Amino acid sequence: MTAAEPGPDAGLLSPVCAGTPVEAAVDDRAWLQAMLDAEAALARAQSTLGTVPPAAAAAITKAARAELFDVRALALAARETANPVVPLVRELTRLVARSDPAAAEYVHRGSTSQDVFDTGAMLVSARVARLLLADLRRTADALYALAAAHRDTPMAGRTLALHAVPTTFGLKAAGWRDLVLDAADRVAGVLESGLPVSLGGAAGTLAGYLEYAEIAAGGASGGVDHGAYLDALNGAFAAETGLARQTVPWHSLRTPVADLAAALAFTTGALGKIAVDVQSMVRTEVGEVAEPAVAGRGRSSAMPHKRNPVLATLIRSAALQLPALAAGLTQCMLAEDERSAGVWHAEWPLLRACLRLAGGAAHTAVELAEGLVVRPERMRGNLEMTGSQMTSERVAAALASGLGRGRAQELLSEASATARRTGRPLAEVLAALPDVAARLDARELAALLDPLGYTGAAGPLTDRALERPAGPA
Repeated sequence: MTAAEPGPDAGLLSPVCAGTPVEAAVDDRAWLQAMLDAEAALARAQSTLGTVPPAAAAAITKAARAELFDVRALALAARETANPVVPLVRELTRLVARSDPAAAEYVHRGSTSQDVFDTGAMLVSARVARLLLADLRRTADALYALAAAHRDTPMAGRTLALHAVPTTFGLKAAGWRDLVLDAADRVAGVLESGLPVSLGGAAGTLAGYLEYAEIAAGGASGGVDHGAYLDALNGAFAAETGLARQTVPWHSLRTPVADLAAALAFTTGALGKIAVDVQSMVRTEVGEVAEPAVAGRGRSSAMPHKRNPVLATLIRSAALQLPALAAGLTQCMLAEDERSAGVWHAEWPLLRACLRLAGGAAHTAVELAEGLVVRPERMRGNLEMTGSQMTSERVAAALASGLGRGRAQELLSEASATARRTGRPLAEVLAALPDVAARLDARELAALLDPLGYTGAAGPLTDRALERPAGPA
């Protein structure tokens, strides 16, 4: 390939999706096939209603195969029409005419470019959504196993980057799972009812579809019940594509795209939360978890000793990119009139990028969750770094009844500062204080300062979270 020759997007700058199933699901050929699927489904739907002869619908379906088209030629031709459907219809008509000249006139019958493109976009989105759901379910299953296995594994809870009070890794993993299930619910909701066919005709009135129905009925005006025909066409088209029925034509009413964008943004946000937690926990000085080891993965180009957390990095990169793209799709709701000049067109690369990033992040999350290495001994060691100061809240609560809440907290703050400054154990510092010694003996103080005894309701909370069903696969 020379510098002047165009090349495909090989994913060089988006490794989070390179080589994953979503990459093929949203490439140019997949998008082309989805538009052809929409054309073929429309012809079959009209055939069931008597508007298109069955033989013509069969001929259109037979010709609607992406491998018969030159994707690059269609892309170049689209510069003259502002969308790829016009040259696609022209080429599809030519291909149908070669095998069945009489069928050619039924291609794209009564339709418009946006009906075909938007239905194709929903087909692509539905296919990606199913990939997403499968990967989110697998990730949730892996996190369930981690949470159950580490229900009572103590670790330092951290707030504002510092040790706070003890928690358990089981509760952390259960929380991750809950987020993933939230994402799966949103994707499933959009998939089940929010990805509709598009039937509007030239300006959202479906006049072209109705006119051809009248012609097929003998040409007599009023020979077709418009409401009944439109309901039947909507249902037949939805059945042929596997998409939802539309409520009203949505050429400039972009709820389906905005809802999808929101679900995809939430999905990468949920997975991104897991990624940033893992990145914090794999730090050399923390070392509480490790990514699954794969030969050659994570290697630094300059530092041979390093094994970088590449899976979490890929997921986080997607989570940082997608919200801005989703905001762009939401902004595209500001579409003027019955069809926009530019707003609709701006959606296309944004939607593909959102689908690609979410699908890549979800597929990567499966490997991260299923292979995550947990190191309880490092968690325990990190708990001990603060010399029982993580339980100062507990001691203050025990002293509050006799000293008052304010005095108890002040006393613990001073004792913790002394322990940090002198290096003495907090228990020793507290035992030397008359106000403490008068109320707590050494045994009681030791029990209150034991971080393993101060994980609160972490265990029951984990159990409760794991009762949530994962939903259908």
